[in-house]
Amino acid sequence: MRQFTSSIEIRTSGKGFHDFTFQVTRWVSECAVQTGLLTLFVQHTSASLLIQENADPEVRVDLERYFDRIAPENDPLYSHTSEGPDDMPSHIRSALTQTSLSIPVIDGRPALGTWQGIYLFEHRRHPHRRTVALHLFGA
Repeated sequence: MRQFTSSIEIRTSGKGFHDFTFQVTRWVSECAVQTGLLTLFVQHTSASLLIQENADPEVRVDLERYFDRIAPENDPLYSHTSEGPDDMPSHIRSALTQTSLSIPVIDGRPALGTWQGIYLFEHRRHPHRRTVALHLFGA
């Protein structure tokens, strides 16, 4: 068994989904692991990771609209407001989604389904640099 670690920096343009499936798949291929487990972890509290449909962009638009409804900006119930009106909703969205993913590696590739992509889900309005840590364990 072997282990590999790396990180990917994702520059976001603001709220929304940022597909980084290609970067992950390329890195797994470079590691030459045929069978194993890939773990991804976003090192931030106002962004998350999702595996989502990569064919119809309307799925991602609908998800963004849904999260805008369940974690709106400027809710008078929020007490954490010092970092701007989009910060507390970002923490809520991150808590409701995932900060890490585990993906099997089979035949040297992440075992994603036909219509699945790996996304960083940016919850803040302004551009950010997000770091995703990668860990691959396998043979």
